Amino acid sequence: MFVPFLIMLREGLEAALIVSLIASYLKRTQRGRWIGVMWVGVVLAAALCLGLGIFINETTGEFPQKEQELFEGLVAVVAVIILTWMVFWMRKVSRNVKQQLEQAVDKALHNGNHHGWALILMVFFAVAREGLESVFFLLAAFQQDLGIWPPLGAVLGLTTAVVLGFLLYWGGIRLNLGAFFKWTSVFILLVAAGLAAGAIRAFHEAGLWNQFQDVAFDLSNVLSTHSLFGTLLEGVFGYQEAPSVSEVAVYFIYLIPALALFIWPPRAAVASSTPAP
Repeated sequence: MFVPFLIMLREGLEAALIVSLIASYLKRTQRGRWIGVMWVGVVLAAALCLGLGIFINETTGEFPQKEQELFEGLVAVVAVIILTWMVFWMRKVSRNVKQQLEQAVDKALHNGNHHGWALILMVFFAVAREGLESVFFLLAAFQQDLGIWPPLGAVLGLTTAVVLGFLLYWGGIRLNLGAFFKWTSVFILLVAAGLAAGAIRAFHEAGLWNQFQDVAFDLSNVLSTHSLFGTLLEGVFGYQEAPSVSEVAVYFIYLIPALALFIWPPRAAVASSTPAP
């Protein structure tokens, strides 16, 4: 429940910030009449993401067992790619996302007779990107953790993000968004590493990967997945009490470079901190 909650809180807050920045800019530049048009793009993007998620979730249950495992592995791989891209994209654009959005709004409302459609499409693609990222992660999360709690966590996370978005727009609260995105990014990379290991496990069960299947270690007597803490670790980070060598290898092959690249200062920051000769 916690992972879907946090992912949807982060993704929802990103989308809420985008909508809030666009609405504030329209209002500040005396173009508040276009805010209603902006919401059309938001609703269309949300409908697309919801419809796609429901369609994929409903159709994959009819697959035979091996095909189901293959699909779960592929979804996990896509989720890892999307989560990684999301983390590093936000790290790159967080400093100038406001300027980019304002320029996009100006371009959409510049000249021509189809201002409304241009703004709708601009908002649609901006929000749909966040939504589609969430769809593939949630598909992977729901396959690993069955029951009502993951969907409930996702709904609560999205609801919280929407409330925070409105409060930010109205000026009711101020958040340290830099710290929020930094620490949630580290958490997401840990989650993505668990998904990568889970993908290898799914590919093995689908009969596609049979190398390095010896048990790397067995912690069932120390930290069983049937214990409360073990179940929590399994649901959040994909912990396995007796993982294979390939699962452990993939986990660290992904996690170590990803964390190193994330912690390493961005090129622009390094260049700006270098003293002039």
